[in-house]
Amino acid sequence: MDIRQFLFRHRSYTPVPLLIAILVLANPTWISFAVGIAIALTGELLRLWGVSYAGSATRTTGEVGGDELITSGPFAHVRNPLYLGNFLLTCGFCIAAWAWMPWMLLLAIGLFAFQYGLIISLEEDFLQEKFGEAYQKYYQQVPRLIPRCRSYPFHQNRKPDLKKALRSERSTFISFGLVTLVILLRWQVLG
Repeated sequence: MDIRQFLFRHRSYTPVPLLIAILVLANPTWISFAVGIAIALTGELLRLWGVSYAGSATRTTGEVGGDELITSGPFAHVRNPLYLGNFLLTCGFCIAAWAWMPWMLLLAIGLFAFQYGLIISLEEDFLQEKFGEAYQKYYQQVPRLIPRCRSYPFHQNRKPDLKKALRSERSTFISFGLVTLVILLRWQVLG
């Protein structure tokens, strides 16, 4: 099996060991907690914005797929807004917990770059094969992970569906709340 496919299928679970380490080693301050939660919340809002355009198809864990090339909303500014959101969530929780800093943050960034670099290359191969020239044009004009202000000139006129996005992101909201609560409890009760 292609390691990229393995990482794609298990991308929801591969961060769990890092998350456990962050929570066990948590040693936050009010400043680290506030800054980290603000960064993590920014990541979750970016994910919500992306899912409101792409729909729940972003939750697939089997094979890489997609019925259409989404180029509106945040996808008009960055090709992988959900993965950028995940990155901000991960970094935000590292900072909020202030666990083994700065090494934990550097480890998180390195692991993220390895895993998502491979996953993104797998998805790009799929999109290139499925959408051909349309994807190539999009690929050349929209950055992979660092958003640009100017939107993709050929973006779709697609309306976001916030109601469906909120339903789709329910498990992420629950995880966000639980991780935040565990950091607070670890800090305030076990401190």
